[in-house]
Amino acid sequence: MTNVVTEVPAADPQTVRDHYARRLALETDCWDVHHALCQGAQDFVLLDVRGPSLYAQGHVPGALNLPHGKMTERKMQDWPAETLFVVYCAGPHCNGTDKAAFRLAGLGRRVKVMIGGMTGWADEGFPQAAGSEPGSLPVAA
Repeated sequence: MTNVVTEVPAADPQTVRDHYARRLALETDCWDVHHALCQGAQDFVLLDVRGPSLYAQGHVPGALNLPHGKMTERKMQDWPAETLFVVYCAGPHCNGTDKAAFRLAGLGRRVKVMIGGMTGWADEGFPQAAGSEPGSLPVAA
């Protein structure tokens, strides 16, 4: 007997591993970013790609504001070529992270998307910074 779940057979385990390895190479999530920030293990640049007014209302502590439209080759020279960028925007309803990731990759930069964006960050109950400065989270001792 089949149903809508089993009507299409499940992929073999290696196909599943390959699929999720590709996804994990492109994405991270709010919890992992929060954990890295709190552990002082931030080996990436966190970019809020929304406009300055939304950034000022609330952003992930430690994130820099760089809207995707301002990502130019000249601007990106502020960071070493091997820098990993983690980008986020408002949330799953926003394609700003997609545009930012596309632009950064076009500039030859490594990038991951923080899935969930600010909506996911708020859903997790993580603190936000406000204003035009990045702010920071306390680092665990």
